[in-house]
Amino acid sequence: MAVGKGELPEFQVINGVRIGVAKAGIKYPDRKDLVVFELAEGCTSAGVFTKNAFCAAPVVLSKQNLASSSPRYLLINTGNANAGTGTQGMNDALQCCQALAELTQVAHTTILPFSTGVIGETLPVNSIIKGLPDALSALNEAAWADAAEGIMTTDTRPKGASKVLDIAGHRISISGVSKGAGMIMPNMATMLGFVATDAKIEQGLLQEILTDCAGLSFNRITIDGDTSTNDSCILVATGKSDAPELKRGTVELAQFTTALKALFVELAQAIVRDGEGATKFVSVIVESAKSQQEALDVAYTVAHSPLVKTALFACDPNWGRILAAVGRAGVNELDLDAIIIHLDEVCIVSNGGRDAEYTEEKGQQVMNREEITIRIQLGRGRASETIWTTDLSREYVTINAEYRS
Repeated sequence: MAVGKGELPEFQVINGVRIGVAKAGIKYPDRKDLVVFELAEGCTSAGVFTKNAFCAAPVVLSKQNLASSSPRYLLINTGNANAGTGTQGMNDALQCCQALAELTQVAHTTILPFSTGVIGETLPVNSIIKGLPDALSALNEAAWADAAEGIMTTDTRPKGASKVLDIAGHRISISGVSKGAGMIMPNMATMLGFVATDAKIEQGLLQEILTDCAGLSFNRITIDGDTSTNDSCILVATGKSDAPELKRGTVELAQFTTALKALFVELAQAIVRDGEGATKFVSVIVESAKSQQEALDVAYTVAHSPLVKTALFACDPNWGRILAAVGRAGVNELDLDAIIIHLDEVCIVSNGGRDAEYTEEKGQQVMNREEITIRIQLGRGRASETIWTTDLSREYVTINAEYRS
């Protein structure tokens, strides 16, 4: 179950990136579950990672390797998170990197590992190593769609986005894939995302751009309030376009960054649309707050409310649940009479209670829609924030109750 069509785009080839996908039998037979990204020499890379204290072994190793060298390969497996596995987990992740390094004749520190799947189970190292030759033999520039499929776990469909830009007469391409459907709550970038561009950008600036883009996209989505142990997002700039290097403070960089942010939002929203058991795509907009943090506090309180989420699933215009969530968001000295709440175009709350023009029929018309916007005006300042979330369905409970079976 998912919201919208969710069709993959026609991916732009990124000169300097090749992708190989294999079926290693990590958890299920005959399923794409091993993905290798090959990055040409001279690429710059940046990463953002989960802030969960129990971060997975591949997250620890990827952060170490990214800080010490220029990555040449990204190694991704599904079916097993290699999280909560202690010293053995680190050794297993390192062993996989070393095996790929031997096959490709690079230093193992230039390989970034990523894993996703069940927490607390040891990584099937032998299966991954046996699958590496097939992944390497499949390397090609046009395998973005295969990569999107190869990184899926409980996702019902692959997720990707691609853009081509004309910047000062030069062509620059961007392509990316993401995965995630459950255990989705922002605290850097949710689940896994891999984006590459042929633009030339120095590493420090690239890291700033990635952090900013993740903050406005992956860090603005939530499905269930759980932050994964394995969240990772990598941005690669190959520098293979004929465009001049993008530099800080230029119009060209601003144009590129705008397009990149839009692509990140597209990837992030694709995760929400494919949320486990999701039947609704919900935008929660909080306006006229005193600060961005205040706006986010209110937005997430509404988005995480089981009562709000189940009402959305039932198409029940029970607006009192939204009102109650706003009231318990921890906003000091909240002026109830100043608050205005809309469901799409229908005003449901004003002057401290139900809007005088509101009717149950109007509310029902909105709640029957697949995509809904909850807009909350606090009347306290000029800050605003938007997050994206889903409803909470019976299928979500079933999926997560039976996840290991």
